[in-house]
Amino acid sequence: MSSPRSGSPLRRERIAATPMAFVRAIVLGYEKYGVDPSEALRQAQITPAQLRRADARITAAQMETISGLAMQQLDDEALGWFSRKLPWGSYGMLCRASITSPTLGVAIKRWCRHHRLLTEDVTLDLSVRSGVAHYTITEHRRLGAMREFCLVTSLRFLHGFACWAIDSRIPLTATEFPFAAPPHHAVYPLLFPGPVYFNGTHAGFSFDAQYLAMPLRRDERALQAMLKRALPLTVLQYRRDRLLVQRVRELLHERGGELMTADQLARELNISTRTLHRQLHDEGAALQALKDEVRHQRAADLLRRTSKPVKQIAVEVGFGNEKSFARAFKQWAGASPSALRKA
Repeated sequence: MSSPRSGSPLRRERIAATPMAFVRAIVLGYEKYGVDPSEALRQAQITPAQLRRADARITAAQMETISGLAMQQLDDEALGWFSRKLPWGSYGMLCRASITSPTLGVAIKRWCRHHRLLTEDVTLDLSVRSGVAHYTITEHRRLGAMREFCLVTSLRFLHGFACWAIDSRIPLTATEFPFAAPPHHAVYPLLFPGPVYFNGTHAGFSFDAQYLAMPLRRDERALQAMLKRALPLTVLQYRRDRLLVQRVRELLHERGGELMTADQLARELNISTRTLHRQLHDEGAALQALKDEVRHQRAADLLRRTSKPVKQIAVEVGFGNEKSFARAFKQWAGASPSALRKA
C-alpha cells in the first residue's frame, strides 16, 4: 500500500468521523518499535491536545496520512499488531495474489490463504451457508490494546479491496466483534454498512453470497494505480452496487405485498431512500420500472397458469380495480389480460 507524499495538502471536505482511539492505537505501534510519532502526527495535523481527547475525531484524509506514514516509517503495514512485522508492500502482495481470480469468491479465498504466509497470529476464512457468505477472523494470540484497531482494519482491508475489485458496493447483512461496544461505537455503521453487533464470538461480517460469483473488473494496470492510494478504501464506503437491481427485483418478487414503498425497500436494504434511487439510477434502472416489471411478470404468470378472474389478479398484483390493471397490462404486454389468457 502507499500513502500521500510528505507535506501533501490534506483534503478538507471529509467529515471528521474517525475516532481518535484509532490514532492512539497507531501511536502504540510507534512505542512498540521505539520510534517517535511526532512528525507523522504533525503532517496529519493532529495536535497532542487532540490526541489526548477521548471524544476527538479526525477526517478520512488525516487518517490516510497518519496510517500511510506510520506504515512506511515502521516498515510494518500491520502497525505493530502481530508478533512479526508485515513489511511495506505486504498487503499489495495480497492484492496481486487475488487480482487475477475469475470471481470475487476465488479472490477472497486466495486472500485468506496468502494471509497465512504473512502471520500466524490470526487466520482468515470464507464460508457460505444458506446463500450468505461469512468472512471471519480467528485470533491465535492476544492482541492487547491494539485488538480493536487490528480487527476493524483487517475487516475494512478486505471489504474495501473486494468492493474495488468488482467495482461494486457490497452491503453487509451483519458485522460482529468479540468485544464490548467502545465509547465511539456510533462510528461503526460508517465503516460497516449494515447492522453491527458487539460481544460476539469472533470478528467478521456476512453478505449476500451472490456477490461471490461476480467477476473481477480490475487488471494489473488498475491495481498499480490503486496501490498508490489504497488507504482510502479502508476508510471510505464504496457507492456503486452492481447487484442492487437484482436484489430489488428479488425483494419485490418475494415480498412485494409488504414492501410497497421506496422507504420500506430502502430500510430492508439498510440504505437511505435517496441512496436507493441514486444507485438504481447509476445502474440504469428506476424503482417504478422495476415494480412494473415484477407486476407484469406476476400478472402474466397468474393469467397463464391459473383460472382466477382478472379482477382478482388485478388486486393480487396491487391494482385498485380491473380497469386500471387492464390499461397498465396492455402497455406492458401489448395485449389485454383476456387476450393473453386466450392466447
